Amino acid sequence: MLYDKDRFIGSLFGLAVGDCVGASVEFCPPGTFEPVHNMIGGGPFRLAPGEWTDDTSMALCLAQSMIEHNGFNADDQMQRYLSWYEKGHLSSTGECFDIGNTVRESLHRYRENRKPYSGAKNPYSAGNGSIMRLAPVPLFWACDIEQAIYFSGESSKTTHQAEEAVDACHFLGALIAGAANGVSKEHLLSKEFVQFVENKIDRPLSPKIKQVAEGSYKHRQPPQIKGTGYVVDSLEAALWGFYLTDTFKEGLLLVVTLGMTLIQLVRSMANWQGHIMAYPRSRRNG
Repeated sequence: MLYDKDRFIGSLFGLAVGDCVGASVEFCPPGTFEPVHNMIGGGPFRLAPGEWTDDTSMALCLAQSMIEHNGFNADDQMQRYLSWYEKGHLSSTGECFDIGNTVRESLHRYRENRKPYSGAKNPYSAGNGSIMRLAPVPLFWACDIEQAIYFSGESSKTTHQAEEAVDACHFLGALIAGAANGVSKEHLLSKEFVQFVENKIDRPLSPKIKQVAEGSYKHRQPPQIKGTGYVVDSLEAALWGFYLTDTFKEGLLLVVTLGMTLIQLVRSMANWQGHIMAYPRSRRNG
């Protein structure tokens, strides 16, 4: 039997596990590295096995903020992100060794003007950083999917206000919250679920995000499925990996072949199955 606690723990443990596995091939083009079958460390930052990257650090900052404030506090989130950037708060190595350009620029703006919603609105700034760290938000509001969708979008705006980035968070947040409540994989990947999300945000999803949400990944394979930092490509790659596989390990290792840490998104969707995909109980107890 899958308990609610298992779904939550599985998603968050899977976040870090996926990050650590993918870190060894981060930024590597497909076909330029040996197949990854385990957590081996290395990569561009020469990490030890089990050391995570910026994505998990920011997710931990986000989770910590919501727990301590019992809700959403954008200013506190940005203070924690800044502490990670400047002092290595919740880094696996004690320092910030990597940060995306969009996040860095947002934190610089926040440091200057103290406005928590400092994310760039330029469409060309629609990177994947805000969906990589997202999981704690829809899990916190899993009992109220409308709030989960709303605050998922708000969590993007602190660093990524481009419409595609915000809508990717709206949609992924809905998927995670739905999964946490036991909604079936079939329904989560249906056009009816897309309509449900659009009804909750009271407008259509941005065109490219809607195309992905409605199933573009079902008819594509690499190189059409790409491991890039563009949020549309990232969401499509994650859904592709989830659609084609039945376990977290299979999905993770399939998507990691694209050479990006997109398996972070697979971890968020891991608990959509009828068993713990993200991190099995047997591994957690061992």
